Amino acid sequence: MRAVSLTMQRPIPWLWILLAMVLLLAPGPAGRFLLDLLGGLTLLVLLLPLLFGAAGVVGWQLLRRRLRTCSACGFTSVGSAVCPACGTPFAPSPSSSTSSGVPPSVEIPASEATIDVDVVDVDDAGP
Repeated sequence: MRAVSLTMQRPIPWLWILLAMVLLLAPGPAGRFLLDLLGGLTLLVLLLPLLFGAAGVVGWQLLRRRLRTCSACGFTSVGSAVCPACGTPFAPSPSSSTSSGVPPSVEIPASEATIDVDVVDVDDAGP
């Protein structure tokens, strides 16, 4: 007796493969259209994630620029003058002061600043 296979193998569609090869290799308009379509789809698949990533980074930067953190409770909010959680008025916008949060009248130029360092031996520090 012969063992019967339960899975049937389909024949390879040589006609469709041959037709696709002729269209790709033929210099006719149908071959050029198919190549342009495949090239466009390939570029779309490759560049769409990059475009979404760039749009996400720009969107996050715009949102982060508008976020305000309450100095009293630490709640983060967008676009309100007072904290929605505790009612404390927000500090002036960050554009009026420097990025370090120090008012401009207190800043010292780096060329004039002196840093004093005290050396402490770890063994002598004690508990």
